[in-house]
Amino acid sequence: MHDSLQQMSIWGLVSDASLLVQAVMLALLLASLASWYLIVLRGSALRRTARLCADFQRRLRDSADLAALCREAGQQPAAEHAALQRIFLAGYQAFAQLQRQPGVAAEAVLDGVERSLAVAIAEEEERLEQGLSLLATIGSVSPYIGLFGTVWGIMNAFLGLSQVQQATLASVAPGIAEALIATAIGLFAAIPAVMAYNRFAARGHTLQASYYRFGNELQARLHRRLHGAVGSVAAAA
Repeated sequence: MHDSLQQMSIWGLVSDASLLVQAVMLALLLASLASWYLIVLRGSALRRTARLCADFQRRLRDSADLAALCREAGQQPAAEHAALQRIFLAGYQAFAQLQRQPGVAAEAVLDGVERSLAVAIAEEEERLEQGLSLLATIGSVSPYIGLFGTVWGIMNAFLGLSQVQQATLASVAPGIAEALIATAIGLFAAIPAVMAYNRFAARGHTLQASYYRFGNELQARLHRRLHGAVGSVAAAA
């Protein structure tokens, strides 16, 4: 009885499983570890990005001199997750460079700023999507890999059953049990990956909206500054 219980333990079933089923279990375990590593890494990165974005948004709104803010931001190396700082520098540096060129119309300056902001925002969107494709792959593929191990284990169980003269539940139970363990590991790997993917995708869309909102706010301020200067020159003439 004791030997039977030991044989039917989870570790006993895993150790006695066929090499293919063990390989499936190992692959699913590695996939689960990779997904949890990405979950912790991306979760921390998104929280830090959101905090730095809120801080720089306040700095922009509290600053009356965008040139001084640009110098201050340019002197400080941008942190890895300081998305709005990089977007601001791209937009304002393009504005300052085009404004210094003689004969450039105001609309051309604003168009250049808009293009620079679009490129910077696209680069930040790529940063937000890092790791999401792997999470989606683990979440979608792991159940099928586990199902493959299940089918293979059940097939071996019935093949073994066909070779005995008297079929009993005890003779087929270990093979079915090891097959179901593969399914369980597949679900264990897939469910957190899918939940994390949905969560990170939603937070990424929120941050992307804040990038565009920041870019529009910066363009509005540069528009007022540029047309205010043009209006002052026209009045003086």
